[in-house]
Amino acid sequence: MNHLKAIIFDMDGVITMTMPLHYRAWVRVFASIEIKVSRFEVYRREGQKGLDSVIEISAQYGKPVTVAVAKELLLKKERLFKRAVRTRFVPGARNFIKRCHQSGLKTGLVTGTARHEVEKILPAALIKSFDAIVCGSDVRNGKPHPEPYLKALKALKVTGGEAVVIENAPFGITSAVKAGVTCVAIETSLPAIYLKEADHVIRNYGELIALFKQLYYPASIKRL
Repeated sequence: MNHLKAIIFDMDGVITMTMPLHYRAWVRVFASIEIKVSRFEVYRREGQKGLDSVIEISAQYGKPVTVAVAKELLLKKERLFKRAVRTRFVPGARNFIKRCHQSGLKTGLVTGTARHEVEKILPAALIKSFDAIVCGSDVRNGKPHPEPYLKALKALKVTGGEAVVIENAPFGITSAVKAGVTCVAIETSLPAIYLKEADHVIRNYGELIALFKQLYYPASIKRL
């Protein structure tokens, strides 16, 4: 691998502990069309564009909906999430992002969450710490398509070989791998058995720092 220049983060489950809130909102939305959606079905799609999730899940459960209905359901889900959202951070996440800056690394954020939700969930100071942000509304194809991470690489002006992605869900991992980026998966939402496509799987940010020092220390991340 080339000299490490950038670290790109997913948001839900990597920086914030918001996946349970997303799940509860999805449960209520799908219940309105008589679908009892499973936790795994929601968690594995973390990072996917919301509209795609509605269309695909409803079809999978044998209750396909039109695009117009899917948009209505997504709007309902976003309203439920906004009313419930309370920002809790994954332990170590904010400090790690700060230390990345101190090490001179570029940082990116790639999330399927809409930009207006990102701005509500993350503090302004944390948002400003990212050199590039790619939201679901910024791409034509969401995760697991590689477009979100390819767009982030372009914005950060780095190659796939010069970056590492931190993910927590299968769709996000697939997106990163297809974009040609080394992917480290963190077990905040799903156990390792579902994260096998990633290059490395770790349990927390302490293990992430140890992994980075093992792989890239001292040239790339002297202060991590």
